[in-house]
Amino acid sequence: MFERFTDRARTVVRRAVDEARAEGQRPVGTEHLLLALLADGDALAARLLADAGVSADDLRARIRRHTAHGGTGLAEADAAALREIGIDLAAIVSRIEESFGPDALREAVPAPRRRWGLRRHVGGPFSPRSRKALELSLREALRLRHRHIGTEHILLGLLREGGGLGALVLTEAGVDLDDLRRRVEIALRTAA
Repeated sequence: MFERFTDRARTVVRRAVDEARAEGQRPVGTEHLLLALLADGDALAARLLADAGVSADDLRARIRRHTAHGGTGLAEADAAALREIGIDLAAIVSRIEESFGPDALREAVPAPRRRWGLRRHVGGPFSPRSRKALELSLREALRLRHRHIGTEHILLGLLREGGGLGALVLTEAGVDLDDLRRRVEIALRTAA
């Protein structure tokens, strides 16, 4: 699939892998793809995200809030709602980590399967959602009748996938995902 990716898009994928490794997380999630898109300020996707008011530092902080304490995956509003009914999520996570160790709530990475003496990762380093976003970037390029996949197509794939942490932190940052999608498509039409 990566043969259609532009050099910039390939760099984004490599940076996403590096982002996940730097955070000590595996597999690569949609949030890592999003941060990698923002790293190349000259790329169309990064410029459109900046125009929408998105900053890498803000998104990184939002991502950390979601992945802290084993990555409960709940937004602050959800945690606040639970506190209102007497459930202290931080205390529950703390007790679980006391009993089962740090990262007990982090998503487990399946062990690679051994087949004919070879080690093979079934999904590679990507989570199912980030794999889906990358597949959708190909579909977006095909839909737009483009022969390549650029950073803007990866952004469209992330937006179309819409259920990962990448889309969640964009929404929390006040970005209207449908509006951003329209802006990307307009920018692609004017660039053509």
